[in-house]
Amino acid sequence: MAQPTPASTDQRKPRGRRLWFDLHSWVGLKLCLFLGFVCFTGTLAVLAHEIDWLLHPEIRVAPGPERASWGAMLAAAHSAHPDWELSAIEAPEGSRFAARVRARTPEGRLRFVWVDPYRGHVTGDTHWFNAHRFLRNTHRHLMLPVLYGVPLVAALSIPLVITLVSSLYIYRHWWRGFFARPRGDRPRRLWGDIHRLAGVWSLGFVALMALTGGWYLVESLGGGAGPPARLQAGSAQDDASPASAAVVDRAVAEAHARWPAFVVRVVRPAGAGGTLLLEGEAEAVLVRPRANAMAFAAADGTWAGRRDGRHMSLHQRISEMADPLHFGNFAGLPVKLVWFVFGVLLTALCVTGVYLYGLRAAEALRSATRRGRMAAPASDVATDGATATEGSWRCAWRGMGRWRWLWIALLLVWLALLPLEALK
Repeated sequence: MAQPTPASTDQRKPRGRRLWFDLHSWVGLKLCLFLGFVCFTGTLAVLAHEIDWLLHPEIRVAPGPERASWGAMLAAAHSAHPDWELSAIEAPEGSRFAARVRARTPEGRLRFVWVDPYRGHVTGDTHWFNAHRFLRNTHRHLMLPVLYGVPLVAALSIPLVITLVSSLYIYRHWWRGFFARPRGDRPRRLWGDIHRLAGVWSLGFVALMALTGGWYLVESLGGGAGPPARLQAGSAQDDASPASAAVVDRAVAEAHARWPAFVVRVVRPAGAGGTLLLEGEAEAVLVRPRANAMAFAAADGTWAGRRDGRHMSLHQRISEMADPLHFGNFAGLPVKLVWFVFGVLLTALCVTGVYLYGLRAAEALRSATRRGRMAAPASDVATDGATATEGSWRCAWRGMGRWRWLWIALLLVWLALLPLEALK
């Protein structure tokens, strides 16, 4: 076989890059409305608890010198709402957050009761459907039934992988672009440089979102590891009455004595079979609180066993670490802010990519019109900055084709389902 000449090799490289560019542009343009919406809601969901803190005065507390015990906080919630069923109490998100008690009213409505973790008194209660739940349910499954919504959203991990891989082929020597200064001599070059700059800085984040999103897709299709093994203090026929405040405090003290590294984050006073369950953080990192747990009998606080996140299988470990990595909720507010910034960059990539397509299409249209190769309405031919921007967005909108109506219809379904979710 004859060896290719340097000239033929040089011709194939641009052609290959053009194929990757066309694939990158097609995926980004056709899916931009759906992908951008999911990225935007996911970005806000990173700070959903903080948004609720701003919206609801019941969640805001002033730090104090000491913390109230878990038992005292549960007792306060029970005293304020004696006829409500209290299923769990969760540690505050930060030093100025109230502890959250999950409750259900006699009518079956879900509520959150908020307890000052320093003074041990109830600050109020709010509806279950808050900003956090709105953003998480929107981002996770668009308010659709979980069976259909989760795989639909998680399938976006596939175009994320395509755009990531194709960008590495399109942007030659991309590793040199971390500190490249955008050139402002013309709009297309300026926004192209901004798009590449944002893309280079968010490469690792895009890869992380694609991997975790891909795992959610695997889970939704039946490949999940399932929850960790259940800890139970007795049989299902045992008394399932909630543990008293005194029993909870004794159990927390014994948990610390038996497992010094264990930090309680969630208390479930009435689990299956009359089990008091403590969940929290220990030596295993990047896992949800349920991965580490201590079980006690709810009746008298007798120790029943523990679950150590370090002893999970690889399959379970991947399942438990997906959420902390996807939302950045594993090391407090500083990490959340980093995830938020990268989420903004990812959302901006959707917008700037579509705008670049519109700029290229508008320039091609104006060039062809000037040369007399086609007739075009005067409104499509930009003559100044404002008209150029308008023409670019119009070209991008048309370039989406029928896909735009599919995503608009899907978002309309989301809007229609929103009131039904809020009424739970």
